Amino acid sequence: MSTTMMTPMPLETGFPQTLQPFPLDGGLQTGRPQAKTRKHFFIALVASFTALCLLLVLVFYGYVAWMLTYPYVAPLTSNPKAAAGLDYEDILFPSASGKTTVSGWYVPASDNDSDAVLASSAAKSERTVIFSHGYGANREEDWVPMYDLTKLLHGLHYNVVLFDYGYASQKYKAPATAGIEESQQLLAAVNFAKSRGAQEIVVWGFSMGAGTALQAALQTKDIDAMILDSTFLATADTMFHNVTQILPLPKFPSKQLIEMLLPTWSGTSLKQVPVDQILTKSFDIPLYIMHGTSDAKAPYQLAEQIAADQTNPLSRSWIVPNGQHEMLFRASPTEYIQRAALFLGQVDQQFQEMHPSKDHTQAT
Repeated sequence: MSTTMMTPMPLETGFPQTLQPFPLDGGLQTGRPQAKTRKHFFIALVASFTALCLLLVLVFYGYVAWMLTYPYVAPLTSNPKAAAGLDYEDILFPSASGKTTVSGWYVPASDNDSDAVLASSAAKSERTVIFSHGYGANREEDWVPMYDLTKLLHGLHYNVVLFDYGYASQKYKAPATAGIEESQQLLAAVNFAKSRGAQEIVVWGFSMGAGTALQAALQTKDIDAMILDSTFLATADTMFHNVTQILPLPKFPSKQLIEMLLPTWSGTSLKQVPVDQILTKSFDIPLYIMHGTSDAKAPYQLAEQIAADQTNPLSRSWIVPNGQHEMLFRASPTEYIQRAALFLGQVDQQFQEMHPSKDHTQAT
């Protein structure tokens, strides 16, 4: 009888060596890395889209600032001889700062008031009017119009200087700087007039050209009087207001971004414009301030504020009901000319009384 020995089977035989606990989440935890990846991708996508939008906003407002700095200005179409029969000279000189070049025309005065066009220059006038044109225009500025006024002044025995600010020049292009460098260009025109024998110098400014004249008058004693038509002072508010005449932009952040980006192109800041000084300055010289109540680019209240601070007995203002920006001459040309001519005559009389030893003509 044989005996069979039974070897006991190990308890672990047939069972896994390590028991794996059953996941309480039903196995869903294996999807967590994918969920986190999707979340990170979404955040990155939103961040990229936001950055792209901000970049596009900056590019857009940078373009607006560039357009303000380099406005389109049509080229010259004529000259004093062709347009008004007046002899003239092409002139060229550096700005007072030396940073830019100024080009223009010099129209010598007539010696015969009765025949301004054909008169020979037997005598040289010591009175000069310098025209300071507006933004977006050149020395012709035909909507004023410059040639008609030049012919008038020529007949009144004034020399006339017409020149282009840098942003209006076709050959000597320079950025618009809200009057900072433009005032240096105007001061150079004043120095040119003096070099041609001018003893009495009147600046006749339009729009930003009038605002530039005010800036220049803060820096020199060589300007004896100014006629300021539709004065425009460049500030963040006025620049934004004029942009909205073309593009309906929200004030925030448009005003702030335009002000911030302008120096990128112009090299100057609107904060450099001495607006507060101009608005509170009592100039020693006579000012004739002309403005229209329907001016959509520069509020007439600004003109009234400047006029209210003037103490020179010849200073005055003419606020034209329903007058529009730089359209005062066209609205009432006869009255405009009469007022300007009367003012010039009074300024000339005052100048002679203050400088009795200086004649206004000298033999050639």
